[in-house]
Amino acid sequence: MSTVVAVTGKGGTGKTTVSGLLIRYLTHNGKRPVLAVDADPDSNLPEALGMAGDRTLGTIGRARQEFFDSKGDVPAGMPKEAFLELRLNQILVESKDIDLLVMGRPEGSGCYCYINNILRKYLEMLGKNYPFVIIDNEAGLEHLSRRTAQDIDHLVVVSDYSLNGLRAAVRIKELAEEMKLCVTTCSLIVNCAPQDVSPRFIEEIEKTGMPLLGFVPENASVPEYDIEEKALTSLPDESPVVAAVCDIAQKLFSNGG
Repeated sequence: MSTVVAVTGKGGTGKTTVSGLLIRYLTHNGKRPVLAVDADPDSNLPEALGMAGDRTLGTIGRARQEFFDSKGDVPAGMPKEAFLELRLNQILVESKDIDLLVMGRPEGSGCYCYINNILRKYLEMLGKNYPFVIIDNEAGLEHLSRRTAQDIDHLVVVSDYSLNGLRAAVRIKELAEEMKLCVTTCSLIVNCAPQDVSPRFIEEIEKTGMPLLGFVPENASVPEYDIEEKALTSLPDESPVVAAVCDIAQKLFSNGG
């Protein structure tokens, strides 16, 4: 069975950094292959992983439009589902330890209910081929609300070191509950935390009602790697952010997942 982790939070909290470093932990500890899903229209996970991200689900938008313009015509003898599955397989970026699926830009106007159902079915089928699936979501729960992901084992909400970040984390947790998403655990990570965390901030964390997986410290290496276009997965073991996420991952993936 797959262990599915969905990473979310408000914009700018470092969801992609956390996602990339969780994937780094998995691949460096023999927990592979990993299916990495970039579900943010502003796709950054490919760069964090050092992988190409030019093939996206958005690139099949033309195929979707052609599908509807032609009233569903597909090559002779090929079922509609097989035609769309072929297109989806063409955008999966494969490597030795990580396969990457990039969602890309949101859909345009028009009803794509049938296509979204096929997409959900495809992702559920694809995810079963991987022991671990890490989903880097856009701000909020937009892609999760479309049900384009499998049931979620761990919903990881990332906050920055601010009360606004914690408030956003609570709203995400409440939204997940309102939507009755199938989530086994919902936990909190605080990114870009200072060395000395204020007692007031600790109190506010406790009020969220979410267990704290850990703090990820501020570290100049992360923006430097971004500027130099280096993959976060190549950060050294002694990096403080790597060590922090390793501790978090050990809690998250204890007992086999």
